Amino acid sequence: MIFVAFYQTSRLNPAIVNAVKYLRPKNFVALFTALSLVACTTVSPLKQTADQGNEDVQTAHANAQNRPTHTKPSVDFEAVMHAANQGNAEAQYQLGSMYAKGTEVAPSDAEAVKWYTKSAEQGYAQAQYRLGVMLAEGHGMAQNDSEAVKWYQKAADQGNAAAQNNLGFMYASGYGVTQDNTTAVKWYAKAAEQKYAIAQNNLGYMYSVGWGVPQSDADAVKWYNAAAAQGDATAQHNLGVMYENGRGVEQSDTEAVKWYTLAAEQGRADAQNNLGWMYDQGKGVAKDEAEAVKWFLSAAEQENAAAQNNLGWMYDQGLGVAQSDIKAVMWYSLAAEQGDSDGQNNLGWMYANGRGVPQNDIEAVKWYSLAATQGNAEAQNNLGQMYDDGRGVDKDADQAMRWYKLAAAQGNSNAQTTIGLKYFIEGVEITAYIALLVLAGAAASSSQDEHEHDHHRR
Repeated sequence: MIFVAFYQTSRLNPAIVNAVKYLRPKNFVALFTALSLVACTTVSPLKQTADQGNEDVQTAHANAQNRPTHTKPSVDFEAVMHAANQGNAEAQYQLGSMYAKGTEVAPSDAEAVKWYTKSAEQGYAQAQYRLGVMLAEGHGMAQNDSEAVKWYQKAADQGNAAAQNNLGFMYASGYGVTQDNTTAVKWYAKAAEQKYAIAQNNLGYMYSVGWGVPQSDADAVKWYNAAAAQGDATAQHNLGVMYENGRGVEQSDTEAVKWYTLAAEQGRADAQNNLGWMYDQGKGVAKDEAEAVKWFLSAAEQENAAAQNNLGWMYDQGLGVAQSDIKAVMWYSLAAEQGDSDGQNNLGWMYANGRGVPQNDIEAVKWYSLAATQGNAEAQNNLGQMYDDGRGVDKDADQAMRWYKLAAAQGNSNAQTTIGLKYFIEGVEITAYIALLVLAGAAASSSQDEHEHDHHRR
């Protein structure tokens, strides 16, 4: 699973691969992949979302998308324009917002920037914040992180919570400033203390991973709770992860399901995927494979790679849906093309066995290799077998053993068994002591490896 604010990886995969965002659609996977969490990934707090009911966030998001988020009572455009031309800073800000949202006038980012700038230069904090958003997004002007930071800083210094949060984000990600987690925490805390839900979630995430503050699950839960209580979907998902894993709270699948459900119903894809997993496994809720498919599908349609892989598995095995190799391949392919290692391994297996696609060992090796190089133990074992048998590649015992060892080191029982048997039966030069250890490890974990074709993962 994933802690919300960062995330998304397939089930059982502990690495955080979340895409951290606030208003801009940028991907920070590289920044956070080094982190690991047990049995799940949390979506990090660094994402500013527009679905929290906060007008500032909604409007800023609308600016970036060039469309309004909601309809307000009619405003006299001419009256606002007159006041703005007279130098009224509030009217200038309002006029900028009207252009940004297309209220009573044709939308124009350039005009929005023009009026936000006039207002911001007079010290109007909300205009300074909005101008920072436009600069960060590159709407109505060239994208410029340094200038965005400048205006966020001005608004933040006046106590604008949205600007404080975004300024924290810029420091956390190193956009327009030198990356500095301590300073990021400082600004998140200022906004969080004003009950700004996004910042509360972000601050919780910083505590959960120990960035800029001593790691503390208890403090992470405290801030996730504060944001979740305000309806923040990211925080609700993250809180669900904490309950599922017993981090900072007593472990409770029931509570995990509760929070995943709240986030999933708001459209949070990683929460939908995690909720699907809980239904599939019967954790905290009655086992219901059809309900699991429903949630996997909701997340998969939002291009959540883990959910696409999971949905592929459900079609592969005929769980909650009519069995279909063709649909399994379709969903595995979508996950694999996004770089999901489980999807890549599963797609490789389908090619190796000619299920849903014409049998093709070369394609199988291609997908196994992509997954294996990401450290996927099942794929490493499968690739070892391809080298062992000379399928799709030249037969190479050394390469086979290399991949078996990598898989075995991660506890893959199939690889452990193969290595042990190669010593006892084929006389491969490994010590008897290691062989016995390998076989013992394989026996201990064999019940977990039902199939070389890896199970769907969260």
